[in-house]
Formats: sequence, C-alpha cells, structure tokens
Amino acid sequence: METFGDGTGAEVPAVVRPGVDRRRAPRTARPGNEALSVLAVPLNLQVLQALSERPMRLAELRKATGLPAQTTLRGHLANLSEIGLLTKRPTQQMPYAVENALTMTGEEMLFVAQRLETWLGEAPEGPIPLESAAAKGAVKALVDGWGSSMMRALAVRPMSLTELDSAIPELSYPALERRLSSMRIAGLVEAQPSQGAGTPYGVTEWARRGVAPLVAAGHCERVHMGRRESPLDGADVEAAFLLAAPLLQLPVSVSGFCQIEVEAGSGLVARPTGVLLRLEDGRVVATASGLDGGAVVTASGSALEWFEAIKSGETGRLRFVGATRIGEDVVRSLHLAFRGGEG
Repeated sequence: METFGDGTGAEVPAVVRPGVDRRRAPRTARPGNEALSVLAVPLNLQVLQALSERPMRLAELRKATGLPAQTTLRGHLANLSEIGLLTKRPTQQMPYAVENALTMTGEEMLFVAQRLETWLGEAPEGPIPLESAAAKGAVKALVDGWGSSMMRALAVRPMSLTELDSAIPELSYPALERRLSSMRIAGLVEAQPSQGAGTPYGVTEWARRGVAPLVAAGHCERVHMGRRESPLDGADVEAAFLLAAPLLQLPVSVSGFCQIEVEAGSGLVARPTGVLLRLEDGRVVATASGLDGGAVVTASGSALEWFEAIKSGETGRLRFVGATRIGEDVVRSLHLAFRGGEG
C-alpha cells in the first residue's frame, strides 16, 4: 500500500557522518507498554483471573494460582497493588484477616487481557496460549517493537536495519538489531524484496492486529492507571491508525478520501492529529499521516471518544463532515479489525 501527500508520515532520517557518534536521547515509554508488560508475567495474569471470580485471602489465592512460593506471590500482589490493580480489605468472615480484591482498574486490565488473548489466538503459526512462555516472548517482541518506535517507522513503509538506524537515533544499532530479530522470530515482521543494499522488513498482518491490545492497554493506562502526566504523542496516534488501515474491509461501493481526526484536549492529545485514507472499492489503497483540510469526508472526536467508538462500534459520539455513511463505515470497520477473531 502506497503513501501519498507531502510528508508520508516517515520520520526524517538523522544525518549521520562517518566517525561521528550520535547522542542517544533517553526514551519515553510508549502508551500500552506498561499494561502489556504486566500481563506478560504469567503469575500476574493468573492472579487477575482468579480474583475476577471473587476476592480471596492469600492462602486461597495461592491454591487458585498453582501454589507458587508464598514470598513470590506476596511480591506480585504488592506490585499489582502499587499500580492500582488490586486492593486489600478486611474479610467479613474472619476478624483481622484481609482479602485481595480487584479494583476497577484491575477489571479494565482483564479487558486488555481479552484483547491480548484474541490477538495471540491469531498467531501465524497457530494459537498461542495466553499463559505460555511463547506468549511472553510474543508480547515482549510487540512491546519492544512499539516502545522503540520501530513499529511506528515500519507502519509507513518497509525499512532495512540501516534505514531504521538512521530513523531511530536514540537506539544503538545492536539494540535495533536485537529487537528486529525478536520481531522476526515472533512473526511481527517479514523480509520484503530488496531494491538495493540491505534487506527491508515490513510489518505482518498479525503485527497490525497487535494494535488492538496496544490501544486497549494505552487506554487503560491513561484513564484507569493515572498516566496523564503528559499528553499522548501525536505520532503514536497516527501510527496506530496507519497500522490498522490496511485491515479495513468496507462495502465495495465506498471510494474517495476519508480523514480520521483526533482532536486535542481532555489531557490526552496535545495537538490535533490524524491520518488521511484513500479508499477504492472498499479498500484502503493509500495513507498519509497528518491532517488535510481538503478531505471530502472527515470523522473526528477526542482520543477517548475514538477509543469508545472503536471498542463498541457505535459512532454516536463522533462528529462527521461530508458523507456520514462513509465515515461510519470506516469506524465500524476499525471496530471489527480491532475485535479480531472474537464472535
């Protein structure tokens, strides 16, 4: 799929002079990384799933999670409580005893786990059980690829390792090489035909579907885990839509240009941002990051309104300009793409 317009969304490569070492700026955590990293630890997930049935005391919880060492379980419970997923409260049956219970944030994290489980169930080599070591590796590769901005770069076009090294100067070449290798082994990227020096890698369809758990995790962090200290990076918002765009399946009668706009405000996005889609016979054939005032159809809303629309498939909270039906079709197709293999 091609990109078009002035500025295709690719980051401007850093100028690298032979013999000159680049400064490595500190990285900031990408939205979704923390929540998915929590779920990548099998015991954390087992605790959340067990407590989704009812609150439990420590002894009950040990039995429900396969009898891990008491000190190990206590450590995990402390970490989950610290980030707001669990709370301790007195039991009604036994004086001075306490039980562990899910908070609303913990319940929202289980929704993230459902999205993650659906995504893992669509793995290219066959379904991956959520609590398996293979799942831990796949989630780590997804988190590392997203957190390092590699998926943002590859959402625009396939790139070789050398090109990625120029586009992402804050990571060293060996660090990028390790991440790219992990993503390749996990099935998130695959080699593309080479037009010159170096092998370009592009994201797979499965990697694109990984946007679903990433978006759900990012929403959980921002709304339920108090990660509102700084606005979302507009490039992250654009990357999520650029990755998801090729998954859209619209009625064959749909053609034209549609602007997806995320409005600034609500402490989530510092500036308006979005992507422009070119549609032909129900398929997205080209994309461009940023906003274009000349788009025939525009679907706009805040980051939270977009999340709710994609989560539910309901379009009532978004605002449309132009052919409303086309905008609504795009939103509903995003909902189906993010829902994945769920019934």
